[in-house]
This record gives sequence, C-alpha cells and structure tokens, in this order.
Amino acid sequence: MKKHKTRYYIVTYSIVATVLILVYYLMDFDFFHFSDKYNSIIKRLSLCLFIIAVILLASKMVRRLIVSQVHNEGDRYNLNRIVRLLAIVLSLIVAASFMFQNLYTAIVSVGLLSLLLGFALQAPISSFIGWVYLVFRRSYLVGDRIQIKGFRGDVIEISYLDTSILECSGDYLGNDRRSGRVIRFPNSVILREEVINYSGPDVPFIWNETVVQVAFSSDLQFVEDCLLQAALTDFHEQYPQFSKEKPTLWAPAVYFRNNDYAWMEAVISYPVEPEDTTGRRNRILRLALPLLNAEPEKVQFPEGRLR
Repeated sequence: MKKHKTRYYIVTYSIVATVLILVYYLMDFDFFHFSDKYNSIIKRLSLCLFIIAVILLASKMVRRLIVSQVHNEGDRYNLNRIVRLLAIVLSLIVAASFMFQNLYTAIVSVGLLSLLLGFALQAPISSFIGWVYLVFRRSYLVGDRIQIKGFRGDVIEISYLDTSILECSGDYLGNDRRSGRVIRFPNSVILREEVINYSGPDVPFIWNETVVQVAFSSDLQFVEDCLLQAALTDFHEQYPQFSKEKPTLWAPAVYFRNNDYAWMEAVISYPVEPEDTTGRRNRILRLALPLLNAEPEKVQFPEGRLR
C-alpha cells in the first residue's frame, strides 16, 4: 500500500514540475505576455513552485530508496525523518527567497526569525535537539523496548518533538504484556534521564527468571535437569536460528535459594526476547511441571497449609 502511495506521489510531483517549468518558459512568448509586472511575478512563482516540486520529488525518491535498501526498521524510520525534515527546510528557504526576491536576504530573514523564536520556544527546541541526539546516538529505535522515567514500553513513533511508546505492564497488569495505553513524552527527557534499552542492536535477548517452589527433601539434581530440559526445548523450538549459532552463549542455568518459609526455591534463568517474557515463562512451566509431577518420589512440593 505504501509502495503504491509513494509511486503516486512521484508521478504527481513529476507532472506538477513539468507543468510549472512549461509555464515558466511560456511566459517568454508574446501570446502569453500580459505585462512586465505580472509576467515577472508569474515566472518567479512558477520557478519557485517548480523547485519545491523537484525537492519533494527528490525526497520521495530517496525515501523509496531507503525503504528498499535499509532493512532495519529503526534506521529506516530515522532516515525517512531526516529526509522529510531536509525537504521541509529547503522548501521553506525557496519560498522565502520568492517572498524576499533574494536568497541571501531570505536566509538572513529565516535566521533572524529563528533567533526570535528560539527564546519563545525553548522547550520544543530542546525536544528537537533531543531528536537529533537520538538520530546520531541511537539510544533507542522504533520497535525497541525501553524504560525511561518510570515508563516502560515498546517504541512505536519518534517524532521531531516527542516519543510514543506502547506501555507494557503498567498499573493494571502484573506481567510484561502490552497494556494498550500509549505514553508520549518529550524528546528532551532523554537529555536528563537515563534510558534502559531492553532491545540492543547486537543482543536480541534479555535474561529472565522463573521460580518453582520445592521441598528440601526433593532430588535437587533431578529438579535442575527437568527445568533445564524445559528451557532448552522451548528455546530450540522458538529460536532455532540461535540454537545453532553459539548455543552455549544462551545456555540456561538453575540455582537454588532458601525461602523465608519452609521450602526451597528452584530458579531457572534463561534468555528471552523482551516481547516474549510472559509467553516463554508459561511455556517453560507447562513443559517442566509434568516432568516434575511424574516423579513424586523425587520431587515434593510444599504442603498447602504452609503456603
């Protein structure tokens, strides 16, 4: 759909640019000559609009090239934003040059206007600087799961002034699922707050833990083997491409710790994609519990009255 829409804009801008340049040259013919004053205005206006159309056409072609050549969603999003911003700035300069009849005067006027607006728009300008920082520093990209200033969620949009995330957990959930709420915060926040990114560019996983409570009389080696088997089975099924490459890098581990009450906790730590924490925990438990329950002489669970 987007590809057809981009093609539509390219064709439209090409036709508009062709018509405008024809108008510019037709004004030199006597048949279309009205008066020197009006002819001059029409020629300048048609030339100005022609250049703007060419700028917009070039931006659409570059954005189409970015979509086809850049495969990372976050990089593609940022590059498209930069191209769009450059197209807007160049178009404004061309429009200002038409109004002031001189490119130098237009640039000076834009500079003076920017200076005056800078004092009145400090907060938006700080957010725009935050966007520039994000583009070059890559603290997070669209699609990353982040935590910042008490908010946690998946980045769905990075505009020039603010960032939108789809909240995870939140006030009404006790797991890592998306709550459905969208949180927006100004980009200037990243200049003064720490950002926790759960989705690094090189490491696809974070480490998570799941606890199973067992009695002290249980066969701890058997419990450990069952939990490891469950975690490895699920990992091979869900991430076959990673299980073949450096399998020991993502090997799960089990450790035991005393509980404050009358039982022990068997803790399985394992790699998981940030968006799959709840699902992977459920799958591991569904695989591990039948293995544990199948050997009641080796695995005893805490008595219900002690829970």
